[in-house]
Amino acid sequence: MKKLVLSTAAAALLAGAASADVVRVGVAAEPYPPFSAPDAAGNWVGWEIEIMDAVCAAAELECELTPTAWDGIIPALVSGRIDAIMSSMSITEDRLQTIDFSDKYYNTPAIIVGQTSIDMDATPEGLAGMVLGVQVSTIHQAYAQHYFEGQTELRTYQTQDEANQDLAAGRIDAVLADSLALADFLATEAGMACCEIKGTVANDESILGRGVGVGVRKGDDELREAFNRGIAAIIADGTYDEISARYFTSSIYGE
Repeated sequence: MKKLVLSTAAAALLAGAASADVVRVGVAAEPYPPFSAPDAAGNWVGWEIEIMDAVCAAAELECELTPTAWDGIIPALVSGRIDAIMSSMSITEDRLQTIDFSDKYYNTPAIIVGQTSIDMDATPEGLAGMVLGVQVSTIHQAYAQHYFEGQTELRTYQTQDEANQDLAAGRIDAVLADSLALADFLATEAGMACCEIKGTVANDESILGRGVGVGVRKGDDELREAFNRGIAAIIADGTYDEISARYFTSSIYGE
């Protein structure tokens, strides 16, 4: 088999040409309703998928949805396998050391949902001696490790759905995650039967971030600004609110 070896300059030119044609937008391969999940036919649906389509159209970008394992999504961006991340990724100082972000496109609080039969609140003291589930490689895992580890047993999961299933089955006492993702779980038969909101965790912007944005490679200012234009445009023309109204009863844009 012959190998085609490109010079660094030629490879950069080809990469640039490809990115100019199609922007590969990484979305976590794991279902994360109501933001993104494959339907019965395998088509990706959800609020974030519709917002992605609207932002890309407004920014005049040809975007290609690219499912990518969540715990490898930043390495995929940095290595060039994808060109952007639009998968409920919070803008944090830690992540800003590795990648850049667009302006935020939503911002919701983190909450604790626990077994209805157990008296607890959303504090380290309130969960002392209990088992708390979190999804790996998320701001919620980082928050739990900082504030709850030591007093509370932490159990990690590859997906939020797996954590929710263990909560519904009584194998853990509570989960910490985004309020809207957990609201979707609580609306299910299993969620209603087992669990309730125990409270919102104390905000720590250094860990929880300042909202969710589109992740891009460091220095890719042209693409970052294109996403900024798209986000601003759909907010200004009402598309953002129109899409959101199909999923939520109030605005999720945040402060």
